[in-house]
Amino acid sequence: MKKQSLGKLLVILGAGLSFLLSVGLWFSGQREEGLFVGIWVPSILSFGSLLFAGKESQQ
Repeated sequence: MKKQSLGKLLVILGAGLSFLLSVGLWFSGQREEGLFVGIWVPSILSFGSLLFAGKESQQ
């Protein structure tokens, strides 16, 4: 597996785990914590987009 593919997989996995943790916190009654963790998802995905922007054209 290429380093770039592994990196993309880790970004998606991190965002997915953050989403699941957020939902779990929300439904367990810890709504403020769930919202806090929920705002990590777009941040992780934005970081991944920034990190891999323009990498496709350099190959």
